[in-house]
Amino acid sequence: MPVDRTIRGLAMGVLFVSALALGGCSTSVADLPSLGTPSDAPPRPKEAGSYLPVHDLPPDRDEQAMKPAEQQKIQAELKAARDRQATTAAQNGAAK
Repeated sequence: MPVDRTIRGLAMGVLFVSALALGGCSTSVADLPSLGTPSDAPPRPKEAGSYLPVHDLPPDRDEQAMKPAEQQKIQAELKAARDRQATTAAQNGAAK
């Protein structure tokens, strides 16, 4: 019986190592023209793209995003919706 366990262990080890080896080759397989990309795909750039400029801020706005009257109207609508939800929740809680 120990021979069967040894063979099974070796077979599992070989499968594991081969899976790791094939996983490491996946990037080079994707670059093969016959396997990795379709024939109508655009060509890949020769140089990898650079990182996005995350520290570049957009220019300041000339005008406000929202007028104060519009902002007050939206705030009033949100407060009314909050109050409606609170009364509905209180009614549902009392009904149970």
